[in-house]
Amino acid sequence: MSDESQIDNSKESVLEWLLDSDPSIRWQVMRDLIDAPEDVVAAERARIATEGWGARLLAMQDADGRWGGTAWNHGWNSTMHVLWLLSHMGLDPASHEAQRAVGLVRDHVTWQGCGPKECDDNPFFAGEFESCINGQVAMAGAYFHQNVSGIIDRLLGEQLSDGGWNCDAPDGSTHSSFNTTICVLEALLQYERIGGGTPEVASARLRGQEYLLERRLSRQRSTGEVIERDRKSGTQWTHFAFPTWWYYDVLRGLDYLRDAGITPDERVAEAIELVASKRQSDGRWLLDTRYAGVMPIEMHEFEKHPSRWNTLRAMRVIRWYENA
Repeated sequence: MSDESQIDNSKESVLEWLLDSDPSIRWQVMRDLIDAPEDVVAAERARIATEGWGARLLAMQDADGRWGGTAWNHGWNSTMHVLWLLSHMGLDPASHEAQRAVGLVRDHVTWQGCGPKECDDNPFFAGEFESCINGQVAMAGAYFHQNVSGIIDRLLGEQLSDGGWNCDAPDGSTHSSFNTTICVLEALLQYERIGGGTPEVASARLRGQEYLLERRLSRQRSTGEVIERDRKSGTQWTHFAFPTWWYYDVLRGLDYLRDAGITPDERVAEAIELVASKRQSDGRWLLDTRYAGVMPIEMHEFEKHPSRWNTLRAMRVIRWYENA
C-alpha cells in the first residue's frame, strides 16, 4: 500500500470516528470536513436541541433561567459557561429550545452576587466590568441574537494601543493579553454576523486580528521569542484544550482566523506546523490539557487521550490553510 493510500485510509477512519459521536460534533464535521449538502447538515444540527449533550445542558437550566445558580462562577457550570458551550456546539439560535432557554436568561438572570456590586442589577446580556468575561458573554449573546450592544461599546472603548485587550488594563496594564484579546475577537465577530457590522466594530476587530498575526500567534513582538507559558495563568499555548473557556492557545487562535474567513499567510505557517506536528500516528489529536473546574456535563474527553473536539478543530484549520 502506498503512503498516499495509507494517509487516505487513516483520514477516512478518523472521519468515521468523528461521525460516531454527538450531533454537536457530527454536524460540524459534515459542514467543515466533508462538505455534506446543506439540508443534511441542517438536519443534523437540529438534533442538538433534542439529543445528546445539547439536550442535557438545556434540561439542566433552572426555572429562573440560571445554570449553576449564578450568572458566572469560577467553575464552568454557570449560565455564562453553559451558553458559551451551547454556542460552540452549534445549537440553532432559531430553534424553539434555544429561544426558550435564552429568553429565560434575558428576562430573569442578573449579575447579582457574582460580579462587582455595582453590576448586581445588570441584566445578564448587559455584562459586568471585566473585559474577558464580557467578551464571552457578548460572544454567546450575539450568537443567540441577543442585544449585547452595550457590552460591545464598552469593549471598543477598552482596546489598547497595541490593538488588543487586557482585563488587567484598569489596574495599569498597558500591553494586551492573548487571553482577553481572543475572547473579545470572538465576540466582535459574532456581533458583526448578527448585523452589528459598523465601521468601528470592523476596525477594532481587524486591529485585534493583527495583534495576533504580528506575533505569529505565539511570539513576543519585541523580541520574536516564543511565549511558552501565559504569564497570568501559567498555561502553555501549545497545549490544546476544549472547552477553552477564557484561555488562549494556538489552535484557538487559528480556529478564530479560519472562522473569520481571512486568507492565511506566512504569519500563520508556524502555528499550522505546530498543529500538524501534534497529529498522532492514527490521525487523531489528543486533549493535551483540561482546565480545573466543575464541568456542567461530561463529554467523554480525557486528558492525554484522543479528543474529538481537538481533532475536528485541528483538521479544519489545516484544511483551511491548505485550501487557501
